[in-house]
Amino acid sequence: MNIQLEIPKGETKEEIKLRGKIIKDFYANWNAANPAKQIFNIELNDFIHVRFLSLQGTVEHASFTYKSTLAVTCLTEILEKAIVKIRVKPKPNNQNQKRFSEMIIMQYNKKGIGKIKLTVGVLKESQQNIQYCITAIRKND
Repeated sequence: MNIQLEIPKGETKEEIKLRGKIIKDFYANWNAANPAKQIFNIELNDFIHVRFLSLQGTVEHASFTYKSTLAVTCLTEILEKAIVKIRVKPKPNNQNQKRFSEMIIMQYNKKGIGKIKLTVGVLKESQQNIQYCITAIRKND
């Protein structure tokens, strides 16, 4: 589900806010097209679930740059094909990460965008993989 959008490339508050709206609209359309709200990841050999937290975290981070917003529009492909780079403990002072037993940092290389970071949280209770955030990796990251 790749959508051709006019994504603002600037750094102004208005452009960041508009990118946030584009991400929210994209997730709304994606959820409508994917009622199960999950995609099977090849490397994990398990599903990655998309929840409200996925939208929240992604809007918060991906709206800051054009490339990260563009990366979000490749959500299905990223969820399916990203590979594990490292597994880490959740940040202790992060409210959104308290429900996870670990965070899986994954990566996907997309032509035209470059390296994309996918963060997946593993829920403590159910062990479900929850998409936490998607951002394009800048050269110095």
